[in-house]
Amino acid sequence: MRKTIATGLSVLLHPMLMPTYGILLFFFGMKGTVYDYMTPEPLKWRLTLIVLVFTFVFPSINLFVLYKLQRIGDLTLSEQRERTFPYLVTSLFYFGLFYLLMDVNLWPEIKLFILGAGLAIVLTALINTVTKISAHMVGIGGLTGVTIALSYLARLDLMGAIVVLIITAGVIGTARLVLAAHTAQQLYLGFGLGLLVQLMMLYIGLGGGFFV
Repeated sequence: MRKTIATGLSVLLHPMLMPTYGILLFFFGMKGTVYDYMTPEPLKWRLTLIVLVFTFVFPSINLFVLYKLQRIGDLTLSEQRERTFPYLVTSLFYFGLFYLLMDVNLWPEIKLFILGAGLAIVLTALINTVTKISAHMVGIGGLTGVTIALSYLARLDLMGAIVVLIITAGVIGTARLVLAAHTAQQLYLGFGLGLLVQLMMLYIGLGGGFFV
């Protein structure tokens, strides 16, 4: 894999885009489920746009401001020491979105997905103070975890989506290795963190009956 392709994949599959991809998967990738046929079409697109703004647009603006203020050396946050503060600020946008959606008549799985993503970012920031961790893999790991949890808890046949997500994780991991952005250990750590946080979030929230 050439570096230009690896860079393109890293941008296209950026961790801040994973919540938006997740919402699109909920509404348009899980055909025949309640998320598909019991959600009005205008609401699907409205919610997708809101998620995109809170989880990608706002955090991107924050990174740009930090870059202009010379708080970070580049927009990719290549330096480990520069990652913690932007991660924590990004998590606030995710928690803010969760708070915004709390009283909205919406599938609890989506709310838990957003909350889990925010928690995963906080944990990523904390781990980053000790060792570098792949945020790209945290993102795809989280989306994979949500899909596995829904497959089990909601009794949905999502094996096809799970296989595609695992392959996508492999592609992302390969791209990050080609760019020398992370070691294999940092990739595994990121994927495992994202996967476990979302699995636990949905299991406790839905399977445990604490979030209905």
